[in-house]
Amino acid sequence: MLEKELKLIESYFDIIEAKNNKISKANVGWHLDHTLKVINTVCKTLVNSDPKEYKYSFNRLRLIVFTLGFFPRGKAKSPKRVLPPEVIYIEELQKQLSEVTENVKNLEGLTKNKHFHHPLFKQLNKKKAIRFMKMHTNHHLKIVKDIIK
Repeated sequence: MLEKELKLIESYFDIIEAKNNKISKANVGWHLDHTLKVINTVCKTLVNSDPKEYKYSFNRLRLIVFTLGFFPRGKAKSPKRVLPPEVIYIEELQKQLSEVTENVKNLEGLTKNKHFHHPLFKQLNKKKAIRFMKMHTNHHLKIVKDIIK
């Protein structure tokens, strides 16, 4: 599901200290840690959600962003629960990556109305939540690529 993206994340573990203030105030490690935290949070929320509570509602911002297929930079603020610590260790990233790998596997058997509530996009069913995770991960991977250019 996110195999390509997860391999790319792992390939950047050796350069977590890399930074370019013209691109981002945060270093590579921050972007990797944040991305892994988001994936883990979304996966766990999907697994634990009650499909009977899912209700589709139109969301203009979601429609625009999901149609474009990417997030504009510098427009959103991350919730505290997915913010990285001040110091990021490779061992912690490896642990989170291992957890992500397991959590992503758990999504395969979920029903379509398992859901995740996003602060801006509101309720995302399984399919849209997976799309969100891919777009979010690729957003941060593009930033990482620009940092190391």
